[in-house]
Amino acid sequence: MSILGKRLKDARLKKGLSQEQVGLRAGLEVESASARMNRYERGTRVPSVELVERIAEVLDVPLTYFYAAEEDEAKLVVLFYRMSSNNKNKILDVAETFSTSEEAGHGR
Repeated sequence: MSILGKRLKDARLKKGLSQEQVGLRAGLEVESASARMNRYERGTRVPSVELVERIAEVLDVPLTYFYAAEEDEAKLVVLFYRMSSNNKNKILDVAETFSTSEEAGHGR
């Protein structure tokens, strides 16, 4: 199973939706919604980025979630996506502090 397929399935299950429900809400046709979503989850077909954007909206996750290589990255982008703007700015300030200290050779 591809990273994209795994993430599609994980996000769908967390939302408690069937493959058909996700496909229909993302704008797929009734006749093919379930089959297409199944193929995307199994990795036998790859949806367009435009379709993944619509699926992301349905599942309330950012587009980048589906392409994150590591689980911790995927979790982090979802958490960040769901934060208020104020909290996002706070997290970015902290992240910049850590990044700066790493560049100076600290924290290793």
